[in-house]
Amino acid sequence: MLTPEEVIENFEFLDDWEARYAYLVELGEALPALDDTLRTEENRVKGCMSQVWVCPVTDPADQSRLNFVGDCDTAIIKGVLALLIELMSGHTPDEIEALDLDHLFDELKLAEHLSPNRHFGIYSVVELMKAQAKVARPQTRAALS
Repeated sequence: MLTPEEVIENFEFLDDWEARYAYLVELGEALPALDDTLRTEENRVKGCMSQVWVCPVTDPADQSRLNFVGDCDTAIIKGVLALLIELMSGHTPDEIEALDLDHLFDELKLAEHLSPNRHFGIYSVVELMKAQAKVARPQTRAALS
C-alpha cells in the first residue's frame, strides 16, 4: 500500500512537471487491463471528459478490505487513476472514506498543471471510488459475519 506522504516524496524526487507527467503516464501504462464485464455504467466516472471506469473488489486475503481495478482512455488521467488505485486499495471502506486526498493534490500541484476539466475529472474519480467503498461497507461487514 502506498500512502499519500509516499506519493509526495516520490514526486519530490522528480525535477519538474514534465518528469512527473512522464511518471504518471508510466503508472497508467502499468495498470492491468480491465475486464470488459466491469465497463458498466455504474463503474463509469461521470463528470470526466475521459472515459474512466473504476470498480472495487473485495480483497481475497482479507474480506474487510477493498482493492480497486480500473481503466481510462487518456494517458495522464490513467496515470492518476493508477495512483488512486494504489492509494485506496488494501484499505477498509472506513479508511478509504478518511483518506485526505485534497492535501495530496495540493502538494502535487495538480491544479496548476492539469486543465480545470481534468482536475475536476480527477475529483469525480475520487468521489466515485469513495461512494463505491461506502456501498461496499455493508457487504464487506456481512462477509465477516
